[in-house]
Amino acid sequence: MARTPSSDDDIFDLRLARSAPDLWPMLEALYGARPDYAGFHDALLKSMRKAWADRAPDLKRLDLKRDLEPDWFQRPDMAGYVFYIDRFAGTLPKVLEKLDYLQELGVNYIHFMPCLKPRPGDSDGGYSVMDYRAINPAYGTMSDFEAVTAELRKRGISVCVDLVLNHTAKEHAWAKKAAKGDAKYQDYYLMFDTPDLPKRYEETLVEVFPDNAPGNFTHYPDFGKWVWTTFNEHQWDLNWANPQVFLEIAEIMLFLANRGVDVLRLDAVAFMWKRMGTRCQSEPEVHMLLQALRAVCRIACPAVLHLEEAIVAPAEMLPYLGRGRHDGKEGNLAYHNSLMVQFWSALATRDTRLMTHVMGTHFPDRLTNATYATYIRCHDDIGWAVTDEDAAALNLSGPAHRAFLSDFYDGTFPGSFARGTLFQVNPATGDKRISGTFAALAGLEQAEATGDVAGAELAVQRVLMGHALIAAWGGIPLIYMGDELALPNDYGYLDVPEHAHDSRWIHRPRMDWAAAEARHEGRSHASRVWLGLRHILARRRATVALHAAYPIRVVTCESAQVFAFRRDAPTGTLLCLFNFAESWAHVPEAWARAQGATRLWDELSDHPVETHHGNIVLPPYARVWLA
Repeated sequence: MARTPSSDDDIFDLRLARSAPDLWPMLEALYGARPDYAGFHDALLKSMRKAWADRAPDLKRLDLKRDLEPDWFQRPDMAGYVFYIDRFAGTLPKVLEKLDYLQELGVNYIHFMPCLKPRPGDSDGGYSVMDYRAINPAYGTMSDFEAVTAELRKRGISVCVDLVLNHTAKEHAWAKKAAKGDAKYQDYYLMFDTPDLPKRYEETLVEVFPDNAPGNFTHYPDFGKWVWTTFNEHQWDLNWANPQVFLEIAEIMLFLANRGVDVLRLDAVAFMWKRMGTRCQSEPEVHMLLQALRAVCRIACPAVLHLEEAIVAPAEMLPYLGRGRHDGKEGNLAYHNSLMVQFWSALATRDTRLMTHVMGTHFPDRLTNATYATYIRCHDDIGWAVTDEDAAALNLSGPAHRAFLSDFYDGTFPGSFARGTLFQVNPATGDKRISGTFAALAGLEQAEATGDVAGAELAVQRVLMGHALIAAWGGIPLIYMGDELALPNDYGYLDVPEHAHDSRWIHRPRMDWAAAEARHEGRSHASRVWLGLRHILARRRATVALHAAYPIRVVTCESAQVFAFRRDAPTGTLLCLFNFAESWAHVPEAWARAQGATRLWDELSDHPVETHHGNIVLPPYARVWLA
């Protein structure tokens, strides 16, 4: 008679058998030719067994629950909120005092922006980590973190934290040992005795921060090495060709999972593997590494998801969600950068044809065991990821369109409603990225400053339309802290020495709890946006067709200012329409019915849609989800 699982060891062995084919072949291909591979293999297996044995009973129960409900993160009741702990609440314990606010909004997923212990001073916003197993002391302790995640778990709220995979701070213990000449730890990084190889690599590399961190290597005369530093001098790139780096990071992942983390946001993943003569981005080995890391969690902490941060073009981004042999085996989530970029592009032009082309041409209608994290704003700048080829498909010049978008959103283009600021201007390439809050870029800050009542109303509608768009697309919509209250730009960053060089701090304001206290009054712009967003998330939860596993099909509307897509659910089609202009739009009723919207019932407002002379009439910045 077959033996039934009777212990944790049995469960571990079953999960190991399930995911071993996703793990060992990747690692053998990467490291199998090395003489130390057998020892590495055994050490990794031992680490996974220990992490499972140490996992708390309630986390093991969550593992089982999510194994039985593998679509839990694809359901329309998922909605996220992203914030810096200090700017939202001050400290981790004080976050607990704000949970009622988040739950009232409709949030059940929170992303603590970088909270692991950073280097002192400039830390690239927390992404220069010196200790992966400690919390930033300004926020609290690891004990505080565990207490917070335990309370969030009781409330059904998932927690996401950042895990930087490409680099550590130069103050990390590994880096300090490497700087002192320890050969073992020097092999954890990419170090060179002469500038010859770095110069050859530089021939094909791009600069991430050309303004304040040009180049990709830093020379350290005190220990005579050139170190690979893709992002900043204080961020040393890890050598993922060394299996010990994989083992160390895998153990850190499992440590964080056992502290209550539900989602690991794997930062800067595109840069993990280096190859001479390439950009050293998105090399095939990156996907092998990420599949193997995902398998480690599937074995020892299967409740945990991987969100892979790769802000790249669609063809390069989709593999992070699994393509080909990695299909369904790599990331569970990836940022839908293209949706964000196309939203701002269509908003500036009042023309959705480029958006329709990009979103309808480059993305599959559904993903395997994965979905998108959708957003309109985040902690980062906006880079205009519009390719020359996509622009040319609409008879546009790629460089000219990208330049127009930067000019429009920094407010210098005639007639612009936006108040943003430039980030990382590169004269050699013409690249100009944009910083600014949602409300500032959507026109609210300028309208309020000039007393433009009508302009402020249009800006509120733009903000709500953007949130309705990410709520309908599928996946997990992420609300960036303060956007639910239409917070303006924070120009005070210029007075903070470690922030003044980085305009991204303009859209990282401190939470306005006075505005939050007045969120129900319904008259201020902040209140109207908050109430509108709460309604959007409530209607999303009630609309089963928005499950991420159901197909998304972009359709062409005869009105160029209207963006349209269908969600084809077993219960029927949901036709989503968004008017990207301040003028009224007309959509033929017959066309909408032909797309499957037979009832003409708006699931977003929960009211029927009226027609006029055979047309559905859409007010400025209207958003409807037609059943």
